[in-house]
Amino acid sequence: MTYLVISTSLNPNSQSYILALETVKRLQQYGTVDFVDLRQVNLPHCDGDKALSHRNVKRLAARIEKARCVILAVPIYNYDVGSVVKNMIELTGDAWQEKTVGFLSAAGGKSSFMAVSGLAMSLVFDFRCLLIPNFVYADRSSFDKGVLVDKRALARMDDLVDSARRLAGVGISGRPSPRALAAKVV
Repeated sequence: MTYLVISTSLNPNSQSYILALETVKRLQQYGTVDFVDLRQVNLPHCDGDKALSHRNVKRLAARIEKARCVILAVPIYNYDVGSVVKNMIELTGDAWQEKTVGFLSAAGGKSSFMAVSGLAMSLVFDFRCLLIPNFVYADRSSFDKGVLVDKRALARMDDLVDSARRLAGVGISGRPSPRALAAKVV
């Protein structure tokens, strides 16, 4: 099983990055885990044209395509996911087809727990993604000196990882997706 965890914050002190690393540790016992820190990937702004052929876009799209399950660690700004993740999805487009997708989100306060809803539904409608229902939401009080300490957030993370393990590669119909079956054959 191949999992991909993508940290989408560009903040050098990112709390969603901390969530991503904790999730990577938990997923490693279940299969191969690929990790992308978008602070280390120079992605162009999506222009619907030349940006789509940028070499970093092609590399990232290939990593997404290879994964059976993608976990997005996103910062919440102004009651919505950060713009970097939307740009990344616009650039990598079809690589998202029929992926199992989960969310880890970090926000300043407790009021933005529904912030991933719009992006989640976009992935469902545009790319037929299957959402892991166990979202992780952590606010600034969940962290102490760069460590996730909130027991409820940690329990939600364990639930997300367990669901990722069970749902990865399952298609919308509940059966393995054609891509998942092809991956098993190859």
